[in-house]
Amino acid sequence: MVHRLTREQARRIAVSGQLLQAARPAGIVETIDALTVVNIEPTAAIAPSADLILWSRLGWPYQPSDLVRLFEEDRAVFEWGGFYRAMTDLALLIPEMRRRPQSAQARDWLAANDVFRREVLARLRAEGPLRAADIPDAAQVSWRSSGWTNNRNSMQLLEMLVLCGDVAISSRDAAGRLFDIAERVYPADLPSLTEDAAARERAARRLASLGIARAKGVAQAFEPIDVGEIGEEAIVDGVDGLWRVDPDGVAALDGFAGRTALLSPFDRLVFDRRRLEELFGYEYLLEMYKPAAKRRWGYFALPILHGDRFIGKLDAKADRKAGVLRVHAVHEDEPFTDRIRESVDAEIQDLARWLGLDVVGPGA
Repeated sequence: MVHRLTREQARRIAVSGQLLQAARPAGIVETIDALTVVNIEPTAAIAPSADLILWSRLGWPYQPSDLVRLFEEDRAVFEWGGFYRAMTDLALLIPEMRRRPQSAQARDWLAANDVFRREVLARLRAEGPLRAADIPDAAQVSWRSSGWTNNRNSMQLLEMLVLCGDVAISSRDAAGRLFDIAERVYPADLPSLTEDAAARERAARRLASLGIARAKGVAQAFEPIDVGEIGEEAIVDGVDGLWRVDPDGVAALDGFAGRTALLSPFDRLVFDRRRLEELFGYEYLLEMYKPAAKRRWGYFALPILHGDRFIGKLDAKADRKAGVLRVHAVHEDEPFTDRIRESVDAEIQDLARWLGLDVVGPGA
C-alpha cells in the first residue's frame, strides 16, 4: 500500500507521533518511552533541553526533580549517546553497544590502553560512582584529536566504556556526570536479541515516534533519523520522493486536535531540518553558536508550534536572579491573528509559571 498524503496530513501525523496534540501524555516514563529519546543538551538559557521537551508535552505537572528521581533512584530511565531513554529500551541497544567503539582509531586506542581500562573498571567497582576528575590519568597511550578531547584520557576512556556498555552514567549534578560499573545501574537478565531484531524494533519504535520519516537519511552518531523499510510507503503532495509512514498515525488522522507549544531547539520534531522544511515549510537554525550581530531570531529561540504548523520563534531568556523570563521578541513568520497571539501569550505565561518567573516583555 502507498498512502497519498497532503502536507497537512503528513504534519499532523508527525505532530501526533511526538505527543504534541491537545491531549497530553500521563507521565514522564510514558512520554520518554513514546518519544524513544529525549535530548540532554544542558544549555539553560531558559531550561535544559530535556526539561523543555518534557514540559512541552506534560505541562505544569512536570518537575525536573521527578526526572532526576526516575533516572538516579528508580532506574526507570537511563542515559546513553546524549539522550535519556526508557530503561525498557536497554535490551534494544545491547547489540549496538557490543559493536562499539566503531572507529579504528578508538578500537586501537582501547587495545593499547588495556591496562588502563582494567584499572579504571576495578576502581569504579571498588569506589564508584566517580567523576572523570576522580580517576588518575594512567593511560599508556594518550588520546589524540584536534578537538577538546585531546589528551583527556580519563574522560575519553569513560565515554568509550559507556558506549560499550561496560560503564553507565549513574547520575548528574551541577558539576557533571558520575560514572559507575554498568551492573550497578542497568538491570540484570535482559532479553537477548539478535542485531537484526534489535535494529528492526528500534526502527519501528522510531517511526511510531516520528510518525513519518525517510527510509534513508543523513547518518547520525547515536540515534538515526531514518527508518529503513519499516512501516508503509507514502507520497506527500508537493514533496519529492517516498516516505515511510506509521499506519497507526494514518488511522488516527481524523481525531487530530492540535494546540500551541513552545519547543526546545533540540526537539525531535525540529531536529531533522530537511524534514522540517519539506513538511512544515519552516526555516529554523539554532543561533547560539553565531555572533550576536548575525542572529536573526536569538541565542536560544524556541520554535512555536500552533496546531500542525510552525508559526514563529520565541526569543527569551530566564533571568533567575531577577526572577523574570525576559521575552526579547516573538518573531512571527506570518502576522498572527488575535486568537493565535492570545494562544502564544498564554503559552509564554505557562512557561514562566512553570519556571517560577514573571514575564517581562511581549506576552507579559
